[in-house]
Formats: sequence, C-alpha cells, structure tokens
Amino acid sequence: MGIGPEDHVKLIGTLLIVLGVVVLAIGGIRYTDRDTVLDAGPVEITTTKNRSIPLSPIVGFGAIAGGVALVVAGARTRSRL
Repeated sequence: MGIGPEDHVKLIGTLLIVLGVVVLAIGGIRYTDRDTVLDAGPVEITTTKNRSIPLSPIVGFGAIAGGVALVVAGARTRSRL
C-alpha cells in the first residue's frame, strides 16, 4: 500500500478547500506600501499607504467546490480498485 494518484488528488482537493475558506474569511490581500517622498541628506520623508487587493467570494466558493470535487473523485477512484 503506497501513496497512489488518488491520494494526491485528495490532497490537492483538501488544500483547495482550505484555500477557499481562507479567501472567504479574509476577503482580500492587504499590504502596506512605503514610498520615499524626500531624501535630502539626514532628512528623509516617507509616506505610508494601506492598499488591498480584493478577492471576490466567487473565488473562495470556486476553490471550495473544486476541492470537494477532487476529494470525491479521489475517493471514488480508490473504491473502484
């Protein structure tokens, strides 16, 4: 009993489900952008901007649906053997 292709399919499916739940929980990617406005010798002025990349809930639901489909397909493949 080794690790077969159906186990890889189920693992990828599980990872997609987790990714989909994370996308739905977070709703997007947030990051801070720092930019130097003035750099004159010992004086340095910077600006900080909070930015975000919104992720549609459709992406999360799609990842969950794809993950469930892969897990089910991996389980059916194993039961036919």
